[in-house]
Amino acid sequence: MERWPDSQYRVGISGWRYVPWRKVFYPEGLPQRAELEYASRRLNSIELNGSFYSLQRPTSYQRWYDETPPGFVFSVKGPRFVTHMKKLADVEAPLANFFASGVLALADKLGPVLWQLPPTLGYDPDRLANFFKLLPRSTKAAAKVAKGHDGRMEGRSLLKCSVDQPLRHALEVRHPSYENEEFLELLREHDIAMVCADTAGKWPMMDSTTTDFGYVRLHGAEELYVSGYDDKSLDAWARRIRSWQRDVVYVYFDNDVKVRAPFDAEALAERLGIG
Repeated sequence: MERWPDSQYRVGISGWRYVPWRKVFYPEGLPQRAELEYASRRLNSIELNGSFYSLQRPTSYQRWYDETPPGFVFSVKGPRFVTHMKKLADVEAPLANFFASGVLALADKLGPVLWQLPPTLGYDPDRLANFFKLLPRSTKAAAKVAKGHDGRMEGRSLLKCSVDQPLRHALEVRHPSYENEEFLELLREHDIAMVCADTAGKWPMMDSTTTDFGYVRLHGAEELYVSGYDDKSLDAWARRIRSWQRDVVYVYFDNDVKVRAPFDAEALAERLGIG
């Protein structure tokens, strides 16, 4: 299995299991079980989004690790139970359940954790600061957090990691009240990346530097989750990303409805010298 070369840029897709992609991005006859293996050889990173909707299992994370090449990196989306239902408050047990669910099986392929806030949750510095303090900053610390899981994880948890490495976090916001310098300073204080999200103008797009890595989510240029990015737009994004003084930048296309995401990702990756 050929290794992905090291790169300052990680460009990929948000999820990979989409029925409309079959016979378009995925070759005709490719079995569903081989889709991740195929996608991970076309792109050097994928954002796991199934973890947003429900707790996954250690066996699933281990299988995803085994199906992808060395040097490949996953970002993992934190659960909506934490962000949308609990709204970041009283989340010690849900965080423990998440980190116990198998995330640590990704080992050296584990990249940042994405936390996406709902459009209804406005800026509250105390709520954010309290949440940020709970976040583990290494895989060793995440394993320690995982040990606080509740009874629902009995018999389906992973509480150790084969590697000890830094664990980074990125925050995507969708309420205009976050467009203030105090919020950005709070992110810098807690070493959290501000997600630069293109949402066809529906929600704020902020690209301020708050830590040493960047995180971009491209949901659609003109229509959310639907429209693609033409050559002019991709050229502009490539220039913008190159201009950032960051050690690494993660970029994920989430415009999956009309099968634009994987092709747009490949086109941007080529512009950034990945291949």
